[in-house]
Amino acid sequence: MRALQLQRLTGPEGLEMVDVPEPEAGDGVLIDVVAAGVSFPDLLLTHGQYQMKPEVPFVPGVEVAGVVRTAPAGARVKAGDRVMGFSFTLGGFAQACVVAPELAFPIPEAWSFEQAAGVVMNYHTAHFALHRRGQVRAGETVLVHGAAGGVGTAAVQVAKGAGARVLAVVGDERKAEVAKRAGADGVLLLKNFQAGVREATDGRGADVVLDPVGGDVFDKSLKVLAPEGRLLVVGFASGQIPSVAVNRLLLRNVSVVGVAWGAFLMQAPELTGAIAKDLEALATRGIVNPVVGRVFPFEEGAQALRELESRQAVGKVVLKVKAG
Repeated sequence: MRALQLQRLTGPEGLEMVDVPEPEAGDGVLIDVVAAGVSFPDLLLTHGQYQMKPEVPFVPGVEVAGVVRTAPAGARVKAGDRVMGFSFTLGGFAQACVVAPELAFPIPEAWSFEQAAGVVMNYHTAHFALHRRGQVRAGETVLVHGAAGGVGTAAVQVAKGAGARVLAVVGDERKAEVAKRAGADGVLLLKNFQAGVREATDGRGADVVLDPVGGDVFDKSLKVLAPEGRLLVVGFASGQIPSVAVNRLLLRNVSVVGVAWGAFLMQAPELTGAIAKDLEALATRGIVNPVVGRVFPFEEGAQALRELESRQAVGKVVLKVKAG
């Protein structure tokens, strides 16, 4: 089969289209891939900067959508089903990929393969962050950074599904339109978001902040937390890992909460079923509706990653692996 294989840890340019053996299904679900999600971890992997460091050559990609070729007995999906899945073992930038049965889910009828390709990691991460780690409650104010990206648009919709008021933070007006389309109640520009939060909350601040950016965004977000507010650390897209003087947490009665969905699944894989059920209900209500950005041809995987690297991406960036 054809696959985009990383042959050098030189960034996206290290990807090459090659022929590799098809994966063996084993106890997993074998999917003929139609579309693959392009994520920030994929970009970090190409630079050798992700916490997981596979030896080159390897095929990146953890998010796929396609059609089941084979599935083990007892799986929630069967041969011929349209599915979306997540692969801990990478391999998504290929014509076929194997995922664990608990990480393969039927695609809602109204969704395209391109929409589904960015759902499992982004929406499950957002749900885990806001509900399990952030304990969001109806009526609270949730501030979402990077709200025009894949994780950000997912977080906006999951927070809305929880009954929260959502303030979205973006870098420019083009991205503001995407955050509005995702369902944000208000949109703030990054350069002056602190003043915007105070104005929107009558000085009280945000109850929950979801931060996939890090750096000085983290520092500024701490200052706009409401009493008993929670700052959810999802990632460090800025490339800078912040630190905090814990006396600031003590004096203001606020919390910094780590969010690592993938690591937690290793301990509690059954969580995916509960999250998927809730997301399915939100999709039925029209609240969860994945926002797709640019769709690149399979051969242009490097360009898709550069779209993320340049911070120009909006919505979910997707590779179209084949017609479907």
